[in-house]
Amino acid sequence: MEVNIAVLASLLVLLSQLRVLLHRRQLTNALLIRRRYLLRAARRRNRFNIGLVRLYLHLLTVAATGIGFDREVLHRSVWVIQRTNAVWDEMILTLTNERWRHHFRINKDTFQFVCDSLRPILQRNRTRFRRPITVEKRVAIALWRMATNVEFRTLSTLFGVGRSTACKITHEVASALRTVFEQEYLQFPEGDALMDIVHGFETRWGFPQVAGAIDGSHIPILAPVDFPNDYYNRKGHHSIVLQAVVDYRYRFTDVFIGWPGSVHDARILSNSDIFMRGQEGTLFPERNRNINGVEVPIMLLGDAAYPLLPWLMKGFSDAGQLTREQQEFNYRLSRARMVVECAFGRLKARWRCLLKRNDSDISKIPTLVFACCILHNICEEMGDPINPVWLEEHEAVGRVAFAANNNRHPGGEAIRRTLVQYFADGH
Repeated sequence: MEVNIAVLASLLVLLSQLRVLLHRRQLTNALLIRRRYLLRAARRRNRFNIGLVRLYLHLLTVAATGIGFDREVLHRSVWVIQRTNAVWDEMILTLTNERWRHHFRINKDTFQFVCDSLRPILQRNRTRFRRPITVEKRVAIALWRMATNVEFRTLSTLFGVGRSTACKITHEVASALRTVFEQEYLQFPEGDALMDIVHGFETRWGFPQVAGAIDGSHIPILAPVDFPNDYYNRKGHHSIVLQAVVDYRYRFTDVFIGWPGSVHDARILSNSDIFMRGQEGTLFPERNRNINGVEVPIMLLGDAAYPLLPWLMKGFSDAGQLTREQQEFNYRLSRARMVVECAFGRLKARWRCLLKRNDSDISKIPTLVFACCILHNICEEMGDPINPVWLEEHEAVGRVAFAANNNRHPGGEAIRRTLVQYFADGH
């Protein structure tokens, strides 16, 4: 019995020693694994740092000597279709200024100004796989699309790019035009610019206290998938509405785009920022003019579809019973208000993507329309002439007319009566 106890005690001691040895071995293995991991990580970091240093030295060499930019581009026929640039290089770039304006609707100088302004946004880096499309070619693709409304398949053939690339470039250029030029070329006037417009309307069109004329124009579109009936206008086609304010020089100062074509002009106005600011009294500064004892504020001019408000003037509804003074008032107002009709005509004559049915996705069209309005203002600012033939093509397309709006604000009535007397007195 005593011998068995001694043997068991010896076994227990051996087991305890084995457990300690196994634990030490596991710790040693763990430490070795951790050390190998750290060594591998250190080697990876060293290789990465060496690569960065080599890249940095290469870039310094390229910047200093120019060597490296002339390497041959790797042609990968697997993922890029070989296209010809002959039309762009040999025909389009050699056009005379007159032919250039015929195709792109702007002069070469204006085109170059637009390209230089958009270059920081549109410029792409060159890689070893292929050369990037130049900024000039990108802008040309977009302008050709806006000026002719041709299919992207045609643009693909003319400019040697894919159809999807032509589509993407067109919308990228439209977005860039809005980003770069909106603050300078399409802003509602304030301060001295506002008073210059008021003075211009009175000097050129003989109507006092006018800061702009407002109206809506329909942009033809494909029937959208969602709620197509809402976009079907009274002219018999699908469209979205461009509401715009125009100054006396046919330049857009405010645009509101995207409402379905079946919606009345007055409802579109009531949902716009112009209406909210006008009702709050923040649209124009309080620079009233005393005419025959009545304080006449600065106002916009609209047609019969709009309500009569203190800041929005419209003519009398003609049912054959207007007085001579009222007829004279309507004539004066219509003559001054025609600037917005002329601006729409010039806009669509230049950019036929707004005149003919636009097959772009409906979510992209408002930005495209906005870009066309900016380009219109740039052309007017740069003095680019418009071909009378373009205007004749636009006039062949009729406009959508709405029923008269009989909503009249008492303050608007008083101001209108004052202006009737003002014109009757021979002003």
